[in-house]
Amino acid sequence: MPRLADMATSWAWHRVMTAFVLPTPDVRDVRYGIAYMCAAVLIFSLVNALAKWLTQGYPVTEIAFFRCVFALLPCLYLVMTHGGLNALRTKRIGWHMSRAVLQFASMTCMFAAFALMPLADAVAISFSLPLFITALSVPMLGEKVGIFRWGAVIVGFIGVLVMVQPGPGVFESGALFVLANSIMGAVLSLAIRRMSLTESPTALTTYQIGFATLLSIAFLPFGWTTPSLLDFCMLAALGLGSGIGQFWWTQAMRLAPAAVAAPFQYTAMIWAMILGFLIWSDLPTPTLLSGAAIVVASGLFILYRETIRRARPTPATQGD
Repeated sequence: MPRLADMATSWAWHRVMTAFVLPTPDVRDVRYGIAYMCAAVLIFSLVNALAKWLTQGYPVTEIAFFRCVFALLPCLYLVMTHGGLNALRTKRIGWHMSRAVLQFASMTCMFAAFALMPLADAVAISFSLPLFITALSVPMLGEKVGIFRWGAVIVGFIGVLVMVQPGPGVFESGALFVLANSIMGAVLSLAIRRMSLTESPTALTTYQIGFATLLSIAFLPFGWTTPSLLDFCMLAALGLGSGIGQFWWTQAMRLAPAAVAAPFQYTAMIWAMILGFLIWSDLPTPTLLSGAAIVVASGLFILYRETIRRARPTPATQGD
């Protein structure tokens, strides 16, 4: 699964890249979509590993700054190719600034989690994002969530508890940072749903990353380590890799139905385990794998019910 600090931005990229009406994808397109999704998950996994490596020598706010700066470059390209400054017209500048604050906070929370816990642990707990989106869609958007999806949310949160193992040590494990990242990522995703009614996809993406970049600059005086040339290249790769991964994620969602492409996001767990073992000799515990399986199953069930609900010509019933 893509790093959750980027998922709301990824959704906006999807809106940009699907601005034109496309034909129903054929089998070949679906296969390409799956390939793009797997490639996006791989590059996001490499970005996660880079971020974890860099937290060993740099403040998380500095890493967030470089990530924002280099991720802003693709946004500027979007502005130039999608109407110029006219694409940035907005009547909700305050909303954009609020989203940027959440984006920056979400990003730094995930980087902090990477510094405190194994990569696979952080990725597994981050799979709770769809659960928070479903739960928060009721108070934020007034959506109706039926008993089946509420049941999946409850079961999913049980899986989260299995992984987090609440206790005195939870405050030192980094798990709370991942959960905070998931909650803020859910709020960002739901805010985009509402703002997309009046804001252009280019504006949604550019303002979020642009304001987050400005916010990250404000934190640099409180923690700065001048990077070596090699580390600077790694920091640049972190931001550019996020942008490339978002583009590939967009291509996947454009070419294949969400119900087909989205489940492949869970291959992030495989890459996290491989990278964690090769770089840090980390191995996931049976408890973590059990909890992750519960959360993944719940997320897939929610996706399944959502697909059925959207396919119905009539309003969803209580059982959804």
